[in-house]
Amino acid sequence: MIEADRVTELGQPPELVNTPSESGSGQVIARCPNCRVAVWSNYAGAGPLVKFIRVGTLDNPDLLPPDIHIFTATRQPWVVLPEGVPAVAEYYEREKYWSPQSLARRQALQPLVEAYQAAKNSEA
Repeated sequence: MIEADRVTELGQPPELVNTPSESGSGQVIARCPNCRVAVWSNYAGAGPLVKFIRVGTLDNPDLLPPDIHIFTATRQPWVVLPEGVPAVAEYYEREKYWSPQSLARRQALQPLVEAYQAAKNSEA
């Protein structure tokens, strides 16, 4: 998860695919127009302001191992979670797991997210 303005696209722009989600708010999945692999998603909360990058699409994905496992209640029984990495059944409390630096970045982005939500709600 990273602020969209910190992401540089290299190559063709992705195809943005509106996709339903369990929340009912949907998500936009950015896919490579050639191979169709998902590169990132934008979720309804922050919309286009935050990109949830698929780590496997990065040049060095091994540099970014998971720092938390979420929604583990629905994981397959053969998925083994590593020791030493937090795991939660559903979602989690940001303040409990995020670093102070990450929380500060989120706080700095919050006015833009609120403006985006207000604009989206006024269109509805």
